[in-house]
Amino acid sequence: MNYLDIEKKELEKSGAIFTAMEISGQPNLWVDIYNEVKDNKNEINDFLTHVLSKAQKVILTGAGTSAYIGFSLEGIFQRKTKITTLSIPTTHLVSHPTDYFESETPTLLISFARSGNSPESVAAVELAEKHIKTCYHLIITCNKEGQLANHAFKNNSYLFCLPPDSNDKSLAMTGSYSGMLLAALLINEIEHIDQLQGTINTMVKYGQLILTTHLHTFRRIAQMPFERAVFLGSGPLYGTCTEAQLKLQELTDGQVICKNDTYLGFRHGPKAVVNERTLLVYFLSNQPEVLRYESDLVRGMKKGKPSLFQVGICEKPTENIPLDEEICMFATNHTIPEAFLTVPFILVGQLLGFFKSLHLNLQPDSPSKSGAISRVVEGVVIYN
Repeated sequence: MNYLDIEKKELEKSGAIFTAMEISGQPNLWVDIYNEVKDNKNEINDFLTHVLSKAQKVILTGAGTSAYIGFSLEGIFQRKTKITTLSIPTTHLVSHPTDYFESETPTLLISFARSGNSPESVAAVELAEKHIKTCYHLIITCNKEGQLANHAFKNNSYLFCLPPDSNDKSLAMTGSYSGMLLAALLINEIEHIDQLQGTINTMVKYGQLILTTHLHTFRRIAQMPFERAVFLGSGPLYGTCTEAQLKLQELTDGQVICKNDTYLGFRHGPKAVVNERTLLVYFLSNQPEVLRYESDLVRGMKKGKPSLFQVGICEKPTENIPLDEEICMFATNHTIPEAFLTVPFILVGQLLGFFKSLHLNLQPDSPSKSGAISRVVEGVVIYN
């Protein structure tokens, strides 16, 4: 038995077994999540139909990795619901609730949480109920035993618990992140859930391609001597690049310093971090009108200090984009909606983090030697 092409015994010895299993198990998990959402489509649709007829604001929230899910969703949620939608981390809401919660504005708060036991998770929903007269809750979590899943909500709420395999045992969120992201994408399209089977099948094929055909490419890149990494993404893929930089940084215990940005934003100062020890990772859109901006930036990287290596992740082959490596997902004659690319593309950040962690002689399941970071955040005091 092996995972990510490494024998189970070696993974156990290296403190990497859970992370390897959880990364490699995601395509199967995505299928299970699709079936779970479809099985509950009537209840979910009834809840959303009622709430979205009354809500005037939607807030997507979570802490850390869970917060980044919202960055991939806010645009498509707003486009679909025609309701102002904002992605605001619980770590903002808890310290400054009156900056975001409006008493007279009926609000749907969509909370994402792996364990549901982070102090900010419950505090954010309690503060929302305190400050907003009409507040609805959609809870998307991996842990049905968590505090968030078992919170006694005052107002109309719906709880969606992912399959148990989504509740990662390792420190880094992998299947929990892609799983909650996919669940939200599907819930946003709940009335068309039956028609999304083809999209899910293609998305799963992309994930399998990354984990098989392209696996050793990421292992090879992870062995390069980079000390910095920059991930770029546009639109929904901005959430992907944000999560990818965190995965590489936390799995290497901060030995690789990471940044993320949009393609247009990177020119406005952040580009200064690039040097000969920098890995550049480009998540490329499948929308031609977006890709032209992204292509311009990549070509413009010729000016300034050269990077160590540039890799692009795309659905279809690109033209005239100067990359050191192009990882192409195009496995069928069909493309999938841009937002659904966020699910398989996050495997890139997970694999780079996993293999770089091993290369640095760290333990991916628990890479923080000092205990600076933990699976469930510690040391947070919630004040009245």
